[in-house]
Amino acid sequence: MRVRVEFTTEPFHGEGDLPSHVTAAAAPLVDAGLDPELGPLGTSVEGEADALIAALSQGIRAALDKGATRVTVQVERADRA
Repeated sequence: MRVRVEFTTEPFHGEGDLPSHVTAAAAPLVDAGLDPELGPLGTSVEGEADALIAALSQGIRAALDKGATRVTVQVERADRA
């Protein structure tokens, strides 16, 4: 099953470099061979459910370790017409 995940990490920051909690959340996704789209207000990624959800779990922990105060996650099936 393929899924699409969108998540935000807070606190939000304005323009400039992405905060460390954003890049930390994305690192396990990249390590799992996924291609997340990072932005200052959210990150999205699509992939096989098992690999993506496992990497997302690690990413949430990494974001919290780097100072995130909240992580909001949405998951939807990506393989349905």
